[in-house]
Amino acid sequence: MKIALMDSGIGLLAAAAAVRRLRPDAELVLSSDPDSMPWGPRTPQDVTARALAVAEAAAAYRPDALIVACNTASVHALPALRARLEPEVPVIGTVPAIKPAAAGGGPVAIWATPATTGSPYQRGLIREFADGVTVTEVPCPGLADAVEHADQAAVDAAIAAAAARTPDDVRAVVLGCTHYELVAERIRAAVQRPGTAPLVLHGSAGAVAAQALRRTGEVPAPQSPGRAPDQGSVTVLLGGHEGVLPATALTYGEGRLLQAVSPAR
Repeated sequence: MKIALMDSGIGLLAAAAAVRRLRPDAELVLSSDPDSMPWGPRTPQDVTARALAVAEAAAAYRPDALIVACNTASVHALPALRARLEPEVPVIGTVPAIKPAAAGGGPVAIWATPATTGSPYQRGLIREFADGVTVTEVPCPGLADAVEHADQAAVDAAIAAAAARTPDDVRAVVLGCTHYELVAERIRAAVQRPGTAPLVLHGSAGAVAAQALRRTGEVPAPQSPGRAPDQGSVTVLLGGHEGVLPATALTYGEGRLLQAVSPAR
């Protein structure tokens, strides 16, 4: 089984690691174009064109499914991607986990890029899934870029600024950008208030990984006691050309998991 994932940069690592945990034997194709990152400030037409290029580079490897591991690309390019690739390649988009967060009753904060915060897309999800729940949209300028470049000081500064805009009574935070999942525990530490119930973070990586397996008709690989799981391969595409995982990817646990389980090429 072969699963492709696409993003502007290393935001795809969280979903790729989730697929790896569910199916250690899966072949992964990680397609990105970090030179064009970030996609958030670009026009919808530009995002769509770039997403199509990144997706088509992955599709050349004949995957069984493609995960659009990018909220911005899912917002602007999902219909075009599906029109281009389906039914041959099922395309799974990434939607902020507003529905499960709101199910807990709130209050909820949605951390997202400035372009997504307040967008008709996000407001529509809030109306559909969080009616009657207190929701605060929190823009996080610079956080995705800081995560992409593993600039730890910039990550800390962006998280601290967003935490200061997050109401004290928030009990759940939706991570509305795939890059944010790579620093989830740092976000939790910044938002958790002393003496309050544990903060719940809602990412999308696990859900999209499971959905990709369902779309291919696959299930998590059974593991026999005492037997090491089969190890699949990892192919890295940067701007359509085979490469290696960027050094910045290896500063995160998800990147190290992919490198350790199967040497990326």
